[in-house]
Order: sequence, then structure tokens, then C-alpha cells
Amino acid sequence: MSTVLVANRGEIACRILRACNEAGYASIAIYAENDANSLFLELATRSIKLEGESIADTYLNQQQILKIAKEYGADAIHPGFGFLSERADFAQAVIESGLIWIGPSPRAIKRMGDKMTARTTMKAAGVPVIPGEEIEQEDENEALIAIKDASRRVGFPLLLKASSGGGGKGMRVVNSPDELEDAVSGARREAIAAFGDGRVYVERLLTGSKHVEIQILADKHGRVIHLGERECSVQRRHQKVFEEAPCPTMTPELRERMGKAAILAAQAVDYEGAGTVEFLLASNGEFFFLEMNTRIQVEHPVTEMVTGVDIVREQLRIAEGEPMSCGELNMRGHSIEVRLYAEDAANNFLPAIGPLVVFKPPVGPGVRLDTGVREGDEVTPNYDPMLAKLVVWAPTRKEALQRMRRALDEFVVLGTTTNIRFLRELCDQEDVVNGTTDTTLIERVWPNGWSPEIPDSLAEAALMIAGISEGSGKHRKSNSSTDSADNGPISPFSTISRRFP
Repeated sequence: MSTVLVANRGEIACRILRACNEAGYASIAIYAENDANSLFLELATRSIKLEGESIADTYLNQQQILKIAKEYGADAIHPGFGFLSERADFAQAVIESGLIWIGPSPRAIKRMGDKMTARTTMKAAGVPVIPGEEIEQEDENEALIAIKDASRRVGFPLLLKASSGGGGKGMRVVNSPDELEDAVSGARREAIAAFGDGRVYVERLLTGSKHVEIQILADKHGRVIHLGERECSVQRRHQKVFEEAPCPTMTPELRERMGKAAILAAQAVDYEGAGTVEFLLASNGEFFFLEMNTRIQVEHPVTEMVTGVDIVREQLRIAEGEPMSCGELNMRGHSIEVRLYAEDAANNFLPAIGPLVVFKPPVGPGVRLDTGVREGDEVTPNYDPMLAKLVVWAPTRKEALQRMRRALDEFVVLGTTTNIRFLRELCDQEDVVNGTTDTTLIERVWPNGWSPEIPDSLAEAALMIAGISEGSGKHRKSNSSTDSADNGPISPFSTISRRFP
């Protein structure tokens, strides 16, 4: 393996390309026209433009990507996350083209990608699954009858989930029998639109549970290990917002049990590469299999920060047939990640657009930023609105949380609306501070939506004035006791951020 084509864009493309550069591989980036000035292109050995305008014609165009890989001498393809990363047919096409697929086998992707097949596979492997029933009927009327029967056995409240689903699509909470018919229709319609597969199944809704996932690695030499857990309970519309490692309520005994279950799950499908087994953890210590993500996860940095393992580098090493380099699990300190989105948190979290007139990330020990944007870029509606992942590490959870507060206070983005202020308030929320979060936290704390005490427009105006009056962010000596304990150099952006919390 000498040249890797990265079949992705943005932040994750940057992450993979940097790993390729460190490992000594040449790299090929592919890009659509609206990504022609993106950061990730600067990190690749060479960049090739994709023909077409839509996502289907560019980043989802399997034949075009394979043609570029062959024409420009790629040996391997890394899919990142999203797009084609969990498409078994694409993995198979890569392999049949004589290229190395940096990921698990097409068989493993297919078995774990279909949620009903994954449930039955886990049951057979002895991995605990959430009580529920698989519904195989594809006809809507027949499926509705079967779901009504299953719901009587499973009980309410329950979840309808798309068999080919992910990211909350094709999912509905059903609290009573009279809600069932509309929920089935809506879930199937959404699942067909998103995945081309209308099958849904029934699971018991476990309220007050934590979302805890185990990172696994498996090489071609039969070795399967886990790298500990991440807690991802703080979610909005089933999308993760705040992730941390380790889980604040984890015990060594529970970690061992969950780790063994995750390894069993991987072994059940002869897994190779990096993957994540997701569980729901009940307050009594019971845990249940949710799904397995057969790719690198968005939140993988927190595991890297507490273990010292470069997970993407391990993916490359495993794909080339080498043994993984990781030893026994050794978690050190605590790491937290938040996802910075271009969105209006005060307006039902609607995506936002606009130029990144100012993009000034925080710096300092224990602070990491994974991003695919920089100052001067334009936020468009073409892709997911995530701008960056802000990650911190500290020796203890309390220190990590305080470091995250400081980092968010210093993070300044002007030109588009972001969720920075929401994330900052989240860090002070009681359950977050105490480590007692569950998957219902955001809807419980902000049932009518989040709104800041000071309007975004006023806070942004203050930041702009501060930047202009202080020389567009140049450091100065402060005479204010509220700014710096040692009267050292500070940024006016961070000063105003603290005054408009």
C-alpha cells in the first residue's frame, strides 16, 4: 500500500490525510466543485475534481471514484464516515477492482448495517439486546398488522426503528397504541426516503439510560481488542452533541463485561479494522446492544486522547496486513468532545450559512481541534453543518470540564451563527457537571427549546466592536482585574466572550 484515496471531504478527510502523511503514504483527495477551495485539498499529495454537482453525482458516485483511483494510481480507499463508508456494495466493488478497502469486510458491513440482522446475530453470539421484535414484512399493511401484534408483547412506550437506519432517521417514539399507525407510516416514509428500505422493527423504549459505546480494533491475525468506552448520552434528535471518555459512572467490572460483549460482537462477524459497538446502559448496570458502526466514529478523538492510540493510523496498519500496534488497555485522564455546528440553537437548531469572517479556535495544553474549515471559508447548505470538533484532555473529569469551558469561552466565530453559546451553557448544566446525563437530557432541560439570555446579534456585535477597537484581535496588556490575574496578554475576543456568557 503506497497511495491512499480518501473518499470523503471536510474534517474527516483532513484527519485521514494527516494520518497518511505521518505514515508515509501518498494520498489522493477527491472534491466537488463547491469544495474547490477547501482545507482538505491542501493536505493531499494530489487532488482530483469530481464531475457533477449533486452529492449523488460526486461523493456518492462509486464508479467515478473507482475510475479516479485506478487512473491515478491509488492502492487503497479510505471512506471515512458518512457517504459510502457503510455501503457493503462499494466495499465489494473496491475489493473486486484490486484495491485495498480500509475497513471491515463487505459481509460484516452488510450484517451489521441491517439492524434486524444485527439483532439476530447478536442474540446468537450471546450479546444482550434490547427487548423487541424484528418485523420482516415489507408490505405496509402487513407490516402494520405485525407491528401492532409485536407492540402488545413489547409494551409501551416503544421505539420504531428503521432496519437500514442511522442518525435518527426512520425512528419514532410511540407512547400509546393510538399513536402507532401514524408513527409506522411516518417512520417507513422517512426510511424509504433516506435508505430505500421501509422496513422497521420494534424495541422497548428504555428511558433514563446512558448511551455508552466501546471502541474495538481487530487485525487480520485474529486479534480483537477494545480501547475502552465513550459516553455519548447527550444527544439532540438522536445526534450526539457532547461525548466523553471514560464514562463517569463506569466501574472496572462493568467495563470488563461491556468490553467482552463488544469483542464477541466483532468476532461474530469476523470483523477487521476499527469499529464501535454501541450499548444502552441502564441505571441498574444492565446493558443492551444498540448497533455496531462499521467505520471510524465522529467521536473517536476522545478515545485517542485517553489511550494514546492513533485509531486512523491503526486502520491503515491493519489494512496493509500488519498486526495492530496497541497493547493492553491503559486509559489515562479524561477527555471531552463537543461538536461545533453552524446552526441557530435558539431557533430550533436550524442550520445556518454565511462566511467565516472570524474563526479563532482556542489554544493551549490539552486542547485539540479537528476541523475542515478556516477563517475566510464560506458555510453553505450543501453539506452537514458541523464546523469542528473541539476536544480537551485533563488529568481529571473536573479539570477537563473546566478546560472545555475555558476553550469555549475563547472560541470566536463571526459571520455565521453557531452553537458555541449553547455548548457553553451545557457545560454548566447540573447533570453534565455531576456525570449523571442520560439520552433525554436536552429535551428534559429545554423542553421548549434553548434560548440565550443575551440575543446572538448583541453578543456578535460586541465581539465585532471588541475586535475593531483592539486592532482586530491583537493582544494587549490589560488593566482590568476581571481579565487576567497576572495582567498578561489577552485577547479581546475572549474578554467579551466571558462578559457575554
